[in-house]
Amino acid sequence: KLATMLTVRFARDQGFIGKERKTMRQEFYGSRDYVADPELLRAVNIAMALKKPLLIKGEPGTGKTVLAEAVSAAPGKELMIWNIKSTTKAQDGLYVYDVVQRLYDSQFGNQVGDVEKYVRLGKLGEAFCSTEQVVLLIDEIDKADLEFPNDLLWELDRMQFHIPETGRTVTANHRPIVIITSNAEKELPDAFLRRCVFHYIEFPDKDLMREIVQVHFPDLDQRMLDQVLEAFYRIRALPQIKKKPSTSEILDWVQALVHGGYDPKRIVKEVPYLGVLLKKNEDIETMRRSWR
Repeated sequence: KLATMLTVRFARDQGFIGKERKTMRQEFYGSRDYVADPELLRAVNIAMALKKPLLIKGEPGTGKTVLAEAVSAAPGKELMIWNIKSTTKAQDGLYVYDVVQRLYDSQFGNQVGDVEKYVRLGKLGEAFCSTEQVVLLIDEIDKADLEFPNDLLWELDRMQFHIPETGRTVTANHRPIVIITSNAEKELPDAFLRRCVFHYIEFPDKDLMREIVQVHFPDLDQRMLDQVLEAFYRIRALPQIKKKPSTSEILDWVQALVHGGYDPKRIVKEVPYLGVLLKKNEDIETMRRSWR
């Protein structure tokens, strides 16, 4: 367990936020809205230095997607998001050739000789063609089939791909900062893992969670914060809970408590707005039976 943690306050005191650093080396130190432990920050910076994709694993709600937003926002880079689904193919991220539209145009006598106008770049293709370096988030890669990661090996290594329909080879103007997230629902191929810098985001302990909540709710009553954290971690500790509440859910819960003007003294005893924290009926019933 880490003995220390990097907070937004530390980053600001060290001059990492709100001041231009006098170094050409690209580094990430966190942001005003994103609290990260030192190991995660080191993983981000090592991946950028080695020019390798950063593979982030962790249970849902631990801030994997928000990390990419913070990495892009810190230096003011554009964030491109490629949301992966079970039907997504690697080809979708490179380009799509709209053969149906071309056939439709030919039937109506339109000029179809310019094949290029029927080629639409995917998110990876857009990142390659950007005139400035961007941050590319490949979100929830483990949702796709097992061949999907391997199908991207060449493109991520060489930073280029070929479009046979036009004979054009697309080469990246700038190597994008690639962040890949996984909820660890399935194992990824070894060949793919070898090309990534890996980091597993542990669920925040109570001290780090306090920092996270305070970043989002700087004026929150401390009595309420104490009660929220006590109730939240007691619920997560119940072994029968199938879907444990996440960071995003504790933030939603705090917002609900503040909006409802709830008395902080009653939070641990009554655990109001339980449906904000728990999303399965059996978990709610389990929690009510177990709560004392």
